[in-house]
This record gives sequence, C-alpha cells and structure tokens, in this order.
Amino acid sequence: MQTITNLLPHQAAAVAKTAPSRIGALFMEMGTGKSRTAIELVRLRRKRISKTIWFCPVSLKQTVKHEILKHTDTRPNEIHIFDHKSNMRTLPEAGWYIVGIESMSASKRVILTVNSIVDEKTFVILDESQYIKGHRSARTNWITDISKRARYRLILTGTPMSQGIVDLFSQMRFLSPKILGYRSFYSFAHNHLEYHPNYPGLIIESHNTEYIAAKIKPYVYQVTKEECLDLPDKLYETRYFEMTWEQREVYDQAKIDLLMDIDYDHFNSITIFRLFSALQQIVSGYRRRKHGEEWQVNYFIHYRDEMLGGIVSQIPETEKIIIWAKYRYDIDTIKAVLTECHGENSIALFHGGINEKGRADQVMRFRRNARFFIATPSCGGHGLTLNEAHHVIFYNNSFKYAERLQAEDRCHRIGQSQPVTYIDIVCAQSIDERIMTALSSKGNVVEAFKAEVDKVKGEGRKDTIKRMIETL
Repeated sequence: MQTITNLLPHQAAAVAKTAPSRIGALFMEMGTGKSRTAIELVRLRRKRISKTIWFCPVSLKQTVKHEILKHTDTRPNEIHIFDHKSNMRTLPEAGWYIVGIESMSASKRVILTVNSIVDEKTFVILDESQYIKGHRSARTNWITDISKRARYRLILTGTPMSQGIVDLFSQMRFLSPKILGYRSFYSFAHNHLEYHPNYPGLIIESHNTEYIAAKIKPYVYQVTKEECLDLPDKLYETRYFEMTWEQREVYDQAKIDLLMDIDYDHFNSITIFRLFSALQQIVSGYRRRKHGEEWQVNYFIHYRDEMLGGIVSQIPETEKIIIWAKYRYDIDTIKAVLTECHGENSIALFHGGINEKGRADQVMRFRRNARFFIATPSCGGHGLTLNEAHHVIFYNNSFKYAERLQAEDRCHRIGQSQPVTYIDIVCAQSIDERIMTALSSKGNVVEAFKAEVDKVKGEGRKDTIKRMIETL
C-alpha cells in the first residue's frame, strides 16, 4: 500500500512522535486529519503487518472506507466492512477490516469473527476511542482483550476527556496497562478520584493529574485546530420565537406533573434528563407520553418550523444547508416543511432509522445535488466531512457540549474555504435558553442543573428544587 496524498506539517509531526512506539494516541481535534495520520502509520509498518482492523462507531464505517480510498492506492475489494453477513466461514481476505464499535457488544458473531483474525501481525486502530471510556462495558473489555495480541495499537479521538481523567483509564488500558501502571480501575480510582459521599459514582474531584499527564505524554500527540490550521472563522446567530398558548399550557403542566412524582431525597440526573427531554419536545411541537403499554404522540401548532422556513428563505438558493435536529419527530417536521417549498429531491436525511448503506447514499446525494442535509447529532455528528455547506442550522440542541462541537465541525475542517455561519433556533423563556447557556459554558445542561441541586441541603431543599423547576 502507498499513500497518494501529502501530510500537512502537523500530521507529519504526529507521525514523527508516535511512529517509534508500537502503541500511540492521536488526540487531534476534529478537522485536523487524524485519519490521514493513522493511515500514514499503517503505511510505514506495511512490511511488518498483514492486516489493519479499524474499530469505529457504526455510523462512520463508510466514512473510514472513503478516507482509506481517498489517501491510498488501496482497491475497494481490499477493504472489508463488517456487516450482518460477516462471519468466520465467509470472511474474505483483506488488508483492511472496518468494524463497528457497538457491534463488539451487540453481536457475538462479530466478536468471534474479529477474535479469529487478530494476531501478532495485526495493526488495530480504535477510532473515536472515547466510545470505550466505560471500564465495565462489554465492548470496552472485548475490544481491549482481543487487541492484546496485535503488534500495533493506536487510538484516535478529538475529545479524550469529556468527563475528566476518569475517561483516560480504559483508553490507556487498551494501549497497554503499563502506561498508567494500574492493574485495575479500582487502583486507579483510589489514587486519582474522589467520589461524593452521598451519591455513589459521582466524581467530585480528581487528584494527582500531573502524574497521569506525565505517564501518557510519551505516547500521545495532541493538537487543536487553532494550533495548526488557518481555518475560516465561525459565525453565530440566534433566532428566537415564542411558544403558542397551547404549548405554554402543556409546558407548565409537564413541570407540575413531574413535581408531583419527584422523590426529593433521590433527585438525580435521570429525573432531570426526563424533565428536560419532555420540555424540549414540547417546545419543538409535540409531546410523547406512554399510555398503558403504548407510546402516544400529541402534536401542537408551533413557530419553530415557521422560523426555520424564514431562515432558509434568507440564504441564497445556491447555498447548501445542514440542519441538525435532536429527535426523529423533528426530522419528519423539517422534511415536510422543506419538501413543500423546495421539493423532496432537495433533501438528504441522516439518522439512526436509516441503515448504513442508506446513510452513505444520502451523504453522496447531498454532495451531488441535494441542498439540505437533515441529521441527528447522535448519528451524524461524528466523522462526516460536509464542507459543501457554509450554513448550519440547529433546529434544537443536544444537552452535551461535546455533541454540539462534533456537529459544528462536520463542515469546519480541512478543505473548508469560507466562513461557516451557525444559526440557533431558540424558544424564548424555555428550556432552550438554559441549554444554550450550558453549551456556551462548554458544559452539559443536565449535569449543570444537577450540580445546582446538589448545593441545596437542609430543610428548604424541597421548596428550593420546586422553585428551580418552576423557573425552567
């Protein structure tokens, strides 16, 4: 295998740093080309390996294949993407095997097949390695245990520590337990993590972080876009709308319903997530509730879709637009609004309800002739390169800053030649504003609210929590 594209200076520096060791970590921010860097490391070791296994989120499998073909002289039949048919009996010989991380807990067939092909002459790449940060998860342990036999191991991520140094344990253990020097997570936690005395599992402080930084430094190359690229600026706009009276009534009733069911002594993140999700759905035009064994969805007249139409009408018709929406019901609404004005052929969809091949087809559709790319951040926020668009609309937002950042950078990366404008649609005096406040502080809105609640103690706790919820 030979590469057919050149490395950028920061990518060459990454290769120089990690190539001398058999294990390494590329903590390269989104858009800086960590896939190209990983491919270069494979090229350098091509005479010492027989195959490369590339673990990545399921939604990125086609993207990884595209990157390999883009940067090397590899033929398509030399790349095998694991799917529902892949098994030990029919697996073809290939130089590259692309495996969905989620499949390493959901499919025994995939686990056994991957296990059968990993040997001393294998190079294992773990893309978006934050997906194995949970030390107890099945996929973490299967991927780690199977990969031990591989001569070379590499992790790639732009967000290695979304929740703090606790996220590093499993990622470093995948590379080698010798890096941190702990045989178990409990030894690591004993030396570096302090937990809340009343809330098991809630980390309140990290200790000896300098030790961790020093231990991982020889194996890690880290770079941000600001340090290595001359990318155009990001431009932000916010458009506000008001709830209808019907929405406001349902919205306020949802808070009352929750207040009646709350266990104030065990008020936790799950409770907050349920409340925030219910409120966000209402300001997006519907309410999803369970009646008996079935879910029922009630829709309301609302102005969010009207706001979307107004924004689109102000953007030149020659410009492509990415629209991020959190829920599948939002996707349906957006599609209906845009189809009425612009026709169904102008739309490409990308969400969890579409299979892998279908999603890959939709990406190509957008790149060729569709004007709108409508996607959920949870599905399309990783790995995709969508530089064709210079306008991005957030119909509504994720609760997590990391997901927001991932979605933004689908079109703000290598190859972008123009400023990118991000437009947020926000319902005034609602949960939307609290979400935007948390995101602007680079935080998680659920955890931020939980931290506020945890500060409240004593006899006034119940009344204070009530007032906090009423102000949402």
